[in-house]
Amino acid sequence: MKKKIIVTGANGFIGSHVVDELGITGDEVYAITSKADPKINTSNVTWLKANLHDDNQIDKIFSIVTSPTHLLHLAWDTTPRHYWNSPSNFKWVSASLSLFDRFRIAGGKRIVGVGSCAEYDLSQGVCKESDTPLNYNTIYGSSKNSLYQMLMTYSQHFEISSAWARMFYLYGPREHRLRLVPSVILSLLDGEKAKCSHGQQIRDYLYVKDAARALVKLLNSEMDGPVNIGSGKPISLSEIIFKVADILDNRELIQLGGIPTSAKEPAIVLADITRLRENTDWSPSSNLEQGLYETVQWWKSNLFGGK
Repeated sequence: MKKKIIVTGANGFIGSHVVDELGITGDEVYAITSKADPKINTSNVTWLKANLHDDNQIDKIFSIVTSPTHLLHLAWDTTPRHYWNSPSNFKWVSASLSLFDRFRIAGGKRIVGVGSCAEYDLSQGVCKESDTPLNYNTIYGSSKNSLYQMLMTYSQHFEISSAWARMFYLYGPREHRLRLVPSVILSLLDGEKAKCSHGQQIRDYLYVKDAARALVKLLNSEMDGPVNIGSGKPISLSEIIFKVADILDNRELIQLGGIPTSAKEPAIVLADITRLRENTDWSPSSNLEQGLYETVQWWKSNLFGGK
């Protein structure tokens, strides 16, 4: 049976790749964005502009998308250096609850909300859905945790299917330029020193296209509750940084220790992805070298026309 899928945050870093992935299926996809720039509809992807903080605009979505079946909710404020303790997080909790309720009333059957590894107590190192304590030290993490709890209760009460994807560290085309991988790429392309932390932190990095496939697999599954989405493989930040430098043949411009590192920063953040692997047929299709190479080429193409 053909699904009728709503994707919010469809123009964002993750959402744009999810729409690409869904665009090759036979399902009917409605991509919601707040951006003013026009998007071209395809045979199965329809773009709709809406401000999800406006209940009237949410209602308008469901006047167009009648009898939806699935909702993947990615929209949120994740502006680097801003979102961790921004009051906008509280507004997104409210907007998300309105969206979930209207989706159910319209006949929706399955909701997948998208959270973050920042919901966990990251001092634990390896994060497992059923074991790792949750953390409420930032407004962002607290808001995501609260929405997760409310979605689980809501779906149980109204007997609709739901899951909660906890995203770990991602990289790839279309990422915000202030994040680690783009910031290093852009510095090296400009011939400037790439000032980084000491780089000894161990993290879980996944190529965004693999993350998009994982989200689509989760959306189409019957899994419930929290689900980690990551690579499950530890890597140091310095290794990622030097792999980028090697692709651009510019190691001499890397400056480890060029920016301070907080003493509170966890040494290790790693996803246990056993649950995702055991309940879907998903596995990453790109290794780090391939993903970083494609990311560098994307930035070159966007900055210099591919030269």
